[in-house]
This record gives sequence, C-alpha cells and structure tokens, in this order.
Amino acid sequence: MYRTMMKSKIHRARVTESNLNYVGSITIDEDIMDAVDILENEKVQIVNNNNGQRFETYVIKGPRGSNVFCLNGAAARLVHEGDVIIVISYAQVAEEKVKDHEPKVAIMNENNQIVQMLDKEPASTVL
Repeated sequence: MYRTMMKSKIHRARVTESNLNYVGSITIDEDIMDAVDILENEKVQIVNNNNGQRFETYVIKGPRGSNVFCLNGAAARLVHEGDVIIVISYAQVAEEKVKDHEPKVAIMNENNQIVQMLDKEPASTVL
C-alpha cells in the first residue's frame, strides 16, 4: 500500500504577480524550488490564505534570487498580488517508508525569503 504524504511545503509566500494571459501554472523562484525539492512541471496545490481558494496547478522555474510567486492563466483569477499563499506538493510513499518520510517545509517572510526550514510541522502556530 502507498499513502499520499506531504513532500514539500512553502508556507506563507506572497503573490508577486498574477498573469491572466499566460498559458497557466505558478512561477516560483528556482532557489526556493530547490530548497523544498519541487521540480519544474511538478503538480502542486495552492492554498490562498486571503480568500480560502484551494486549487492545483504545475510549477515553472522563475529566475533565481527573484523571490517570484506568479500565478498564471486561469489561476490568476484566484489570487491578487500580495495575497499570502501556501504551496504544497505530495508524494506516494510506500507504507514501510512512511515513518521515515520527512517533508521539506520552508517558512517564508513578507519578502518571500526563507526564514526557517522544517522537516516536520509543529503542533503549534507558525507565522
């Protein structure tokens, strides 16, 4: 049996742009992608803390060091520049490896810089 487990999470990133006229996806700074082990074209779930929207898309590499989080295409209608979002990717993990599974969680500041990396989420509130 396999379980669907959180693999990567970018917590409290700020939307820097929304581009309705793009083909579709989310553009993320490649340095941030590397930090949480998200690959280009990987499916992700987006959670918008400002309006409660939850949706799925795929990732496009953004310029390194740009701190970009740009929602493209139809997804651009679900966010506004400055909204706080969570980006989550999942993996299928074999039952015997679930207990050893450690997701990568990046806690972001208001400038989309990683301020803390976690290998599990605490039971308390993280801002």
